[in-house]
Amino acid sequence: MAQMKFKVVLSEDNIITPGGLATAGALMNKTSLYRQLDAIPSGPRGEARIRNSDVVGAMVGINCQGKSSYAAVNEFTEEEDYYCGLLGTNSIPSEETLRQRFDQIAERITPILENAPAELLARAGAKPTPCFKGYVPLDVDVTPFDNSGTKKEGVSWTYKHLHGYAPIIANLGNEGYAIGAELRPGKQHSQNGTPEFMKKAIANARKVTDGKILVRQDSGFDSADNIKLYLKEQVDFIVKRNLRAVEAPEDWLDIALESISDEDPSTTVTEPREGKTVYVGSDAGAVNGHGEPIRIVYEVTVRTSKADGQLLIAPEVEAATFWVSLDHGQASNAEIIGLYRAHATSEQFHSELKTDMDIERFPSGRFKTNAALLLVGIYAYNILRIMGQESVKGGDAPHRKPVKRRRIRTVIQNLITIAVRVTRHARKVFLKLGRGNAWRHTYMRVHGALSG
Repeated sequence: MAQMKFKVVLSEDNIITPGGLATAGALMNKTSLYRQLDAIPSGPRGEARIRNSDVVGAMVGINCQGKSSYAAVNEFTEEEDYYCGLLGTNSIPSEETLRQRFDQIAERITPILENAPAELLARAGAKPTPCFKGYVPLDVDVTPFDNSGTKKEGVSWTYKHLHGYAPIIANLGNEGYAIGAELRPGKQHSQNGTPEFMKKAIANARKVTDGKILVRQDSGFDSADNIKLYLKEQVDFIVKRNLRAVEAPEDWLDIALESISDEDPSTTVTEPREGKTVYVGSDAGAVNGHGEPIRIVYEVTVRTSKADGQLLIAPEVEAATFWVSLDHGQASNAEIIGLYRAHATSEQFHSELKTDMDIERFPSGRFKTNAALLLVGIYAYNILRIMGQESVKGGDAPHRKPVKRRRIRTVIQNLITIAVRVTRHARKVFLKLGRGNAWRHTYMRVHGALSG
């Protein structure tokens, strides 16, 4: 078939490309976010035409499209009335107003934005799914944001050997809903300020789920302060330990061998391949300031040869140990190891935030402004995650392969940037989808479920 010849012409039809912002706006307007923002003075000109809700709403709309630049707001000005209608705002700020207003109000709106994700998830009816026997995972980690080549306030050398920030993020459930985030200078240690952050994250998580919470963290959070907080808050935890100065991997191998000689049924020995032996068991240890011993699950790996068969002159011994609140009746040693490994999924959530949504290199040079922008991005991330989870419930998506979670990029490409024709009739506004769009039925179902 010969290629068709096309002639490109301008049309008077109102066609909005990110029609999916209508669903984002509907979700935002289910919450009290706009009302709380507008209760805060906007600066020297508190009675300005542009409200705080207009500024934050526009930024959420920008982030939901996978963009982070202030300049992206200029795309809304061509059809201001329609974008205001989609987002539920009063007006669309200019690029300059967006920048200036965020600098003015960033510190005052931060407390509101910290609690906003919990209300959004609760109002949207999000149900974080458990990872194990009714335990809902609360995965907390630091993920460096690369801002190399800039002189932004707070940018410094991170543990990933790049200049940037080191924000901490808390993800809830297997879906990875973001329940909390805090921007930090790149050089800040993981543990610095973590107990205060975790107290807020746990409180917000309880607003979203009635399930038992299981905190999972890597060795950067191995601190008695954290353990005591979790015990006080009555949440369970799996926290990777750092081997103490008086400990060596060989010491844990001795403990494993002694447990085997004592015929402890909870200790297992496996040989994944010739020359590699893995011992999994448990012991107990003291935490400073806490009287009762805490369960320690260990995994000791002994290698006498490499994977390619090359023999080693001396055996290599590695030991990984974990503080665990669950007893043997609640989870076996092997199950604890598996649960901790699943914690690595949170890195995928952080990757989607940084790459799919482009929330890594912040547009401001001010630390407090960027701290607020991170929270706005987290809010938009949750909107996209909610839409994605709703989209997997039906069998109407073009991708017939069953999935448990929709990637953020897929949500942006197929549910946010979906083209709609805007028409008015009988005092109503209609968003008409093209019959050639393969995602039309999915979007109609998602919007109907979340906007009601």
